[in-house]
Amino acid sequence: MLFSPARCLVILLLLNFVDAGRILRKIKERVRNLQLKEAKQHLLTHTVSGHQPLQHVREGRIHQQLNHFNRQDVSTFPQRFFVNEAYWQCPDGPVFLFIGGEGPIFEFDVLAGHHVDMAEKHGALLLVLEHRFYGDSINPDGLKTENLADLSSQQALADLAVFHQYISQSFNLSHRNTWISFGGSYSGALSAWFRGKFPHLVYGAVASSAPVRAKLDFSAYTNTVGLSLMNEAVGGSKKCLAGVREAFAAVEAALMGGNASQVAVDFGCCQIPKDLDDQIELMQNLADIVMGTVQYNEEGVLMSINELCSVMTNKSEAYEEDIEAYNRLVKLAQIYYSTSEEPCLDISHEKTVKDLMDTSLHSDRRAERQWTYQTCTEFGFYQTCEDATCPFSGMLTLQAQTEVCPMLFGISHHSLPGRIAFTNNYYGGDNPHTHRVLYVNGGIDPWKELSVVQDRAEEGEEAQTIFIKDTAHCADMMRGRVTDRCSLKRAREV
Repeated sequence: MLFSPARCLVILLLLNFVDAGRILRKIKERVRNLQLKEAKQHLLTHTVSGHQPLQHVREGRIHQQLNHFNRQDVSTFPQRFFVNEAYWQCPDGPVFLFIGGEGPIFEFDVLAGHHVDMAEKHGALLLVLEHRFYGDSINPDGLKTENLADLSSQQALADLAVFHQYISQSFNLSHRNTWISFGGSYSGALSAWFRGKFPHLVYGAVASSAPVRAKLDFSAYTNTVGLSLMNEAVGGSKKCLAGVREAFAAVEAALMGGNASQVAVDFGCCQIPKDLDDQIELMQNLADIVMGTVQYNEEGVLMSINELCSVMTNKSEAYEEDIEAYNRLVKLAQIYYSTSEEPCLDISHEKTVKDLMDTSLHSDRRAERQWTYQTCTEFGFYQTCEDATCPFSGMLTLQAQTEVCPMLFGISHHSLPGRIAFTNNYYGGDNPHTHRVLYVNGGIDPWKELSVVQDRAEEGEEAQTIFIKDTAHCADMMRGRVTDRCSLKRAREV
């Protein structure tokens, strides 16, 4: 296997696609683009000071079996990876493996981030392996429904084990080279599971914001969003949560009252939400603005919880006191679009389904079909709003969110609970009995509800959790910034 020279630095993909709404995905893209900008500046500073980190990055591919559990099936696919030897203290230095999640990997994954900072400190060899069926690690016909059967977390872990053997042989590694795996969100769960299932291959693991427990009806997500909107430490308040509830109730009442045309005008929709499916799309995307604000609080891409609550409670002098909750939500949508290149809000459910049915590898939404398949077959993670604690619309039901499973993949509704139960039985849910796995979670991150967050380890063991009470999703994975909260700075020093 020959390595090709590293290409130009491109878009970061550290985070996951576990959420369904279009706007939330676009907010994530903004997060990645901002991190890319910061990474470029960091690399430029290194270059000026005499370091040339890009020169040490190499790209390679390994041919993996499509089905590790059927030796009679000899089909393979090319799996991409990057290696950075810039900091490695050869031959006995440790190996830091960053695990790719539900999207493509890039050079950035071995060039910047907290794990890279630690690699520089400890003289580690840096690796990142792309997840099967994402990015370039997929065969031309991989997105066809009949071929998605080889897409699973179990197969992904087997890929990691084979990759471990390949790298060990390529670099002549031995037992003296300590392997540590890293990941965030879904890839954080993979990091924990890799340590759990292959403890002889990886000495320890870091699992940031890792949803290790599968959950079909993830109503706790929206509940935690509501609690975060009340969190005064990050600018929330009870009045803010009440304002959000009132606003969504008002929009739903307008739709049910036959005022869909006016709602479309107010929120800048591309279509008039006349039928229920399009109305659900609208409510999901409006909820995304709030959920994205909470999940990526203070990342600087849209607004913070403090800024959102200023709008929803009229604290700012820029907003008139008598603006109703409905119009405050309109204002939030306007803030979103003021930083967006989109001409209008696309709320066509038909288009959403059509995009998910696209099996072309050149589709702009090429990660969504695969991840939707994994939610149907393994994880669930459907962020519903049927619970009384949800601050959004009750139109966001489990039935509405799971209809794509039979429609796209022929996976029946009644089979979903059993699939989720198998995942939790296989990995252990949120009690995975893993040793030397560091679970890191943020207090306002909704995904902490499916992770391991106990405050202390059993007597005689080292602490295996870090809980950062006022930070958001995967915040610990990024390079430190001057604006980081003190709790986040302290956590990085642990």
